[in-house]
Amino acid sequence: MRFLLNTHFSLAVDSLRQNRGRTFLSALGIAIGVASIVLILSLTGGINQLIGTNSSKDNANLVLVRPSNGHGTADNIIEGLTNTSQYSKSNLTLEDIELIKKVEGVKHASPIAISNSAITIAGKAYQSTNVVATNDDLDDILGFHLKSGQFLDYSLRENVAVLGYNIAEQIFGTTEATARTFTYNNQQFMVVGVLDKINDPINFNGVDFDNSILINVKFASTFESSIQIQQINIRTETTDIVPTVISSINEKLSKAKNGEEGYEIISGTENLHPAGSLLSIISNMLTLVAGISLIVGGVGIMNIMLVSVSERTREIGIRKAVGASSGHILLQFLFESIILSVIGGLMGFILGYIFAFLISLITPFAPHISWQILSVTGIVSLSVGVLFGIYPALKAARKDPISSLKFYR
Repeated sequence: MRFLLNTHFSLAVDSLRQNRGRTFLSALGIAIGVASIVLILSLTGGINQLIGTNSSKDNANLVLVRPSNGHGTADNIIEGLTNTSQYSKSNLTLEDIELIKKVEGVKHASPIAISNSAITIAGKAYQSTNVVATNDDLDDILGFHLKSGQFLDYSLRENVAVLGYNIAEQIFGTTEATARTFTYNNQQFMVVGVLDKINDPINFNGVDFDNSILINVKFASTFESSIQIQQINIRTETTDIVPTVISSINEKLSKAKNGEEGYEIISGTENLHPAGSLLSIISNMLTLVAGISLIVGGVGIMNIMLVSVSERTREIGIRKAVGASSGHILLQFLFESIILSVIGGLMGFILGYIFAFLISLITPFAPHISWQILSVTGIVSLSVGVLFGIYPALKAARKDPISSLKFYR
């Protein structure tokens, strides 16, 4: 049996070598589809790895309180694409933060209130600047590294700001921007610190701190009519008391809001970037689209195999005349189809990672390389080879040996 399989394999390889150009073009159709799938899976895996760092053991004692309308995270994001006010609706208040701080086991609590407004420097306006109103506990929760200066300190001065690394260079032309001033909402602010480069735009806060300006939330509440808090970050004293702290926070907030369910409390692996769920949906949709191109490639293989069967009708007749069974003929042509598809799969695997690596050069995440993706590539390629090769192989196996011997080209 092994000898027969080796023979079928050798005959299939010899046949493909005789038509190298046709073999390459047929495999290329599969390679494009596989490369698309590998590219999507590797980039998605890279993004998920970046997001996953937020739920690592270092953040095991992190608890988040976010506004909630009862819909799923992905639904909220999709609604946000058509309703720009979606994320400005929040029933979280500054009083809630003070309430949470009094809960036993809470070490730090910090709000995230984001606005996208213009700031003015020496009469020049910078539009759509990301301004984050928070407090000094945020530094203790996230562990910022400062390029220069210090973090927010409400006890020293109210109208102070900390700049992200990129925004400091953008508006002041240097990261040495301490003691510089700017105007926001008709209020003058003095820069007291500049964050070191973070290069982590995807995080559980949904804030690109490299391109943000941080101001004190208490001072912001004095000149903004209503502060919309998008999230409250909470760091507990230890990991084991997280469930107890969550229960206490939920009880106090529910009582303060008269049972109104306009928020959600999450922790552990749920502490992901809000776009995580939507990313999975988009990834699945793109993978499905890439799968369609695999079907096209499979049809191409079937077409080439049918042409090959037609061209080698006399060869089939001779093989059957000297004792080859229909099963032997079927296996020979099925092997050719599988080899074509596997070659295309390997080409696609390599091409997919090359493109993923090139894309990673201009993005903050690296492509994810795993044996799982290689396994998916192998299984998909093998399945396409069998699925689209079985009909031409059956057609070859069913040919009448006498009629085949009479065939001339």
